[in-house]
Amino acid sequence: MTTGTHIEVRDLRLAYGPREVIHGISFEVRRNEILGVIGPAQSGKTSLLRCINRTIDFSLDARWTGAIKVDGEDVRVVKDLYGLRRKIGMVAPLPVGLPLSIYDNVAFAPRCAGLTRKGDLDAIVEQCLRQAALWDEVKDRLQSLGTKLSGGQQQRLTIARALSHQPEILCLDEFSIAIDPVTTMRIEDALKELRQHITIILVTNLTQQARRLADRTMFLFNGDIVEMDRNEVIFSETPANRKTYEYVHGIFG
Repeated sequence: MTTGTHIEVRDLRLAYGPREVIHGISFEVRRNEILGVIGPAQSGKTSLLRCINRTIDFSLDARWTGAIKVDGEDVRVVKDLYGLRRKIGMVAPLPVGLPLSIYDNVAFAPRCAGLTRKGDLDAIVEQCLRQAALWDEVKDRLQSLGTKLSGGQQQRLTIARALSHQPEILCLDEFSIAIDPVTTMRIEDALKELRQHITIILVTNLTQQARRLADRTMFLFNGDIVEMDRNEVIFSETPANRKTYEYVHGIFG
């Protein structure tokens, strides 16, 4: 496992039109760690992820300043934007399945990258479905439509698809918002295994999920970082900021 800084954010400000939603935040994400990002709705959590992989570009009224570096390279001036987005996998709150078979959902990105040999595609599909804790449930029906799976299975298929282009970073945005607790725990177990190979940013409204999974947690509130530290500090009885204590203990938010 390698160490060091994987993502560096410096003085990030983001506005939609005249409304600034992120107010000059700075932090680093270490390689192969799980960073939890918690905070109430409208705190800027999803927007932060979209800045990191440049999908914020699709919002025409969005303007951001500051610097975001991945592996030391500024994402604003990166030469291969599609390569950046392949490097940074994204999983949305609700599963978005392609109207294709389970197999083709996972094989889609490798095929787009030019991979055609069936044996190679078969290996990638199996590996990614295993990493997403879905293989045993679907291995005998890979040609069935992915959209016919249950909600929890579709979300795991979404994770498998995000993993299919072998990202170095995986951003999860409220991945468990629409799935049952049993499926949530299966995905959490899979994420613990994945952290050996990739860096994970976990945006969640569930403070206990961040407590279970993350190495460090950032408390983002109204576009500002209130506190960011090791979980032993954030979820203790004595975090550095009283507002952190009140949020993680359910006093507000």
